[in-house]
Amino acid sequence: MASHQGGMLLWRRLALFGAIPVVVLMTLKTAFEVSREHAHHERPPFIAYEHLRIRNKRFPWGDGQKSLFHNPHTNALPTGYEE
Repeated sequence: MASHQGGMLLWRRLALFGAIPVVVLMTLKTAFEVSREHAHHERPPFIAYEHLRIRNKRFPWGDGQKSLFHNPHTNALPTGYEE
């Protein structure tokens, strides 16, 4: 019976020296593009639509109006942006 060690070694080397570096490079490229796009991004104006930001009950943390992952620059409250 023939040994299949050569095939396993080939795929291990392809993964270590091919796939992993490609994933790392694409992650760095994407992070760079997102940071560059975020630098030129302007916040949209606040429009108080009736169907958005409805609070039927308060959040159980903080002041009850802010979500758990609230960002004061990008997330508007029912009355508008904080900043």
